[in-house]
Amino acid sequence: MREEKKKIMTENEIAKIVVDAAFQIHKGMGPGLKVIVELKSVEKVMPVHKKQLLTYLRLADKRLGLLINFGSELMRDGISRVVNGL
Repeated sequence: MREEKKKIMTENEIAKIVVDAAFQIHKGMGPGLKVIVELKSVEKVMPVHKKQLLTYLRLADKRLGLLINFGSELMRDGISRVVNGL
C-alpha cells in the first residue's frame, strides 16, 4: 500500500484561504463586525485569554467570540466560544 504524503501549505496559500473566507463572509453579511475571532498559539489557554476576548466583545457590543488556539495538539480542543450576555 502506498503512503500518502501530507501536503504542506505555504504561507501564501494559507493567507489566500483566510482572505477568501473573509471576503465570502463580508459579501454575504455586509460590512461590520459579526463575530470577533481571537487567534492564539499558546501551550494552554488561560482564563485571562477568555477574559480578554470578553472585553473585546463588550467594547464592540457583540455577543459571540471564538478563541482559536493553534498551539493545541488537536484543533477541536483549541476552539472556545465566548459569549457576552447570551
